[in-house]
Amino acid sequence: MPLTLTWQERRELYQMLRPYLKNEKVQQMNTYIQHGSVSTLQHCKYVAEVSCWLNRRLHIGANPRALVVGALLHDFYLYDWHTDENHEHPLHGFRHPEIARQNARRYFHVEKQTQDVIRCHMWPLTLTQVPVSRAAILVCIADKTCSLYETLFLRRRKERIHA
Repeated sequence: MPLTLTWQERRELYQMLRPYLKNEKVQQMNTYIQHGSVSTLQHCKYVAEVSCWLNRRLHIGANPRALVVGALLHDFYLYDWHTDENHEHPLHGFRHPEIARQNARRYFHVEKQTQDVIRCHMWPLTLTQVPVSRAAILVCIADKTCSLYETLFLRRRKERIHA
């Protein structure tokens, strides 16, 4: 992503995320493609980095823990939304925030504000799940920014040739 943290900021971010990144369920996110050729785990890391960048550079003052943990776990739904026949793909955008929130609660017992970050990240698609905390707003913005960048610029070479 073009927005980059300093080495000190990256170190702080990944120290906070280390316990989550060591978890096998979180690592499972690396086996699914999110957008373009980017895995779900890499997408979530990008969202965490961009959220932190926005929070620091714009002096927003969001809760750092809710921000980075919510960003990392915002797509913690653990299935391939492109091919998994057990899920209704047209409704994936509407349903996956709640699935990710439930998984975050089940595997990590995350606090309420972090759950809200996860639950609201698809707004405005999920009309009734409006982000109200600073952390939730930042993750929502960062998710849209990263998704667009990944879809437009991080596609597989083969797809670019045939497009």
